[in-house]
Amino acid sequence: MLREETVFGPIFSRRLGSSLGINLLPEKGKICNFDCIYCECGWNRDGRDDTVLPTAAKVRSDLERMLVKLQQNGTLVDSITFSGDGEPTLNPEFPQIIDDTLRLRDLYYPQAKVSVLSNATRVHLPEVFAALRKVDNPIMKIDAPTNELVAKINNPAPGYDVQRVIEALKQFGGDFVLQTCMLRSPDFDSSKPEVVGPMMDIVRLLKPREWMVYTIDRPTPMQGLMKFSPDEMKALVKPVIDEGFRVQIKGAVEDN
Repeated sequence: MLREETVFGPIFSRRLGSSLGINLLPEKGKICNFDCIYCECGWNRDGRDDTVLPTAAKVRSDLERMLVKLQQNGTLVDSITFSGDGEPTLNPEFPQIIDDTLRLRDLYYPQAKVSVLSNATRVHLPEVFAALRKVDNPIMKIDAPTNELVAKINNPAPGYDVQRVIEALKQFGGDFVLQTCMLRSPDFDSSKPEVVGPMMDIVRLLKPREWMVYTIDRPTPMQGLMKFSPDEMKALVKPVIDEGFRVQIKGAVEDN
């Protein structure tokens, strides 16, 4: 399900409401340093027809045009969300694009949040972290607690290290959202003690302001994947809910 525009929507998001999307990757291709088995955009190998990245100038122009149109139509926008066909921080102009987006948000939709959905692989880069620190919702993904398990579900590019990601996320001082997809595959099960236990330990260590726990909702490139029900996910993460952590489960917020 590749996005065919740089700015798209708004669409309804289970987690963010009325979400106006921004795709910083090719309009008719997919570029990502993950190749997740559940990605709604399909496998990386199937999205190589287009490798042209939108410039900061194009994003700024397309976004302003869309915001003007939506404002004139009275359309609600809860979030301006960087969520495209791959990892948004791979765009070399990401920091400039964030600055431009914040300025346009303040001008046209000051009540909207700016959100970035990222696999957190580039948070260790100072310029990327500085840009993420400016947005309302830096939503950073960790789906599994070890490199071996990440390899099974995310198929990361060579060099990925979950401990480096955890160390980089410490820079937020807890002022970020951690995102985790829970699912079952033929060789991965998020409900196993060796997965969910260490994931909760990561939450305890990083102390994010919110933990988004969700499951697959759309067709996936790998066949045979199974999703969890909200009740199942709530039961799995109940220990950290009981400890007072804010956990959002497929749109249902548990706040203790």
